[in-house]
Amino acid sequence: MYIAVKGGERAIEASYRLLEAARRGDPAVPGLALAQIREQLGLLVDRVMAEASLWDPALAALALKQAQGDVIEAVFLLRAYRTTLPRLAASEPLDTARMRLARRISAIFKDVPGGQVLGPTYDYTQRLLDFGLAHAQPARAEPAQAQAGDGHATGPATPDTVPCALAHLEAQGLIEPARPSPGDPEPPDITRTPPSYPLPRTARLQMLARGDEGWVLGMGYSTQRGYAHTHPFAGEIRVGHVAVELVPDELGFAIEIGEVELTECQMINQFTGNAEVAPQFTRGYGLTLGHNERKAMAMSLVERAMRADEFGEDATSPVQDQEFALPHSDNLEASGFVQHLKLPHYVTFESELQLIRALRQAQAARTTSEPVPQPDAEVVAR
Repeated sequence: MYIAVKGGERAIEASYRLLEAARRGDPAVPGLALAQIREQLGLLVDRVMAEASLWDPALAALALKQAQGDVIEAVFLLRAYRTTLPRLAASEPLDTARMRLARRISAIFKDVPGGQVLGPTYDYTQRLLDFGLAHAQPARAEPAQAQAGDGHATGPATPDTVPCALAHLEAQGLIEPARPSPGDPEPPDITRTPPSYPLPRTARLQMLARGDEGWVLGMGYSTQRGYAHTHPFAGEIRVGHVAVELVPDELGFAIEIGEVELTECQMINQFTGNAEVAPQFTRGYGLTLGHNERKAMAMSLVERAMRADEFGEDATSPVQDQEFALPHSDNLEASGFVQHLKLPHYVTFESELQLIRALRQAQAARTTSEPVPQPDAEVVAR
C-alpha cells in the first residue's frame, strides 16, 4: 500500500495526535482491553487473521484496536508484521478429519457419521436486536455440544476423528476423488513468488484463502446468479481446531507444536461427464483460518467455477477469469491503489492541467483560422 510522502512534517505529526485522540474516543468511557476484543469480537479477529494469513489472535486484536476496527487497516498491520518473521520450518499437511469439532453440518444428508453438530451459529436466530446486550451480561456456563441428529437436542461430544460426509459418495464413484495433483508437486508460495497466470489450483486456493471476504462473497454469489452455470450443494462444513505438526531434522518424526482453528467447506456440483469421465459430482473447496463460514463457502463456489478447464466446461464468466477474480481479491492492493489518490499529486496534476490548456488553445486556434463558410450564390438569389 502507498504511504504518506515526505513533507509537511508538523502537520503529519499533528494528525498523529488527532488520530490517537480519535482512536481513544471519550476518555470517560473505559478503554477496550485486548482480551475483550479477542474474546467478544472473535469473528472479527478471525477475519483479520484469515486475510492477513497469520494465526495470532492476540496480535489480530491489537491490530483491530490500533486500526479503530478498520478490517483492511488491521490486515495491513498484521501482514506488515508477518513480513518481519523468520520462516523456521514447514508444517505437515493438516488433517481436518482429526479436527476437534465445534461445528459440523451437511446440507445434503440428514444423517451422517459423527452426526450434525450445530455448534455456535447465527443460522437459526431471528435477527432481532437484543437490547439486553446493551447492559453488562453475566458469564454463562458453556453448554454441551448441540447435535441436530436428535431434534436439535444437546448431546455428547463428537469423536476425535469424524470422516468426511462425502466419503460414501466417493466410495461409490459418484463424486470425484480427493487426490493430489499429478506428481504431487510442492505448492508455490504466493507470498514469495509473483503470480504467473494461469495459476495451479494450490496457488488459487492460497489467494482465495486470504482474499477479501466481500470480494470473494460477491464472486461466489455471481455463480449462483447464473455466471459460471453452477448448481451447488453444501456437502460439508466443519469448524474446529486442528493440530499443527512438523518434523524436526534431529528427530525424524512428527511432533505437535500447537493447533489452529479452521473452517473447511466442500461444495458439490453436478457434472454431466465426457468421453473419459462418467457423470458424477465435482467438488469446490474452501479452507480459512478461524471461524469464517461465509468466506469458506464463497471460496469453495469460486474455486469450483475456476476449474472449468479441468472438466471441459466453457469459461465465459468473470469469476472464471483468474486474472480478474484473483488479484482483485487482495484488499491491501485494492485499498492501496484507491487510497493513494488522496495523497499529494501536485506535480502530476499540474502537468495534466498544462496539457488541457494547450489542447484548448490549439482547438481555439483551429476554430478561428478556419474559413467561414459562404452561402451559395444561387441560394442567396432565391
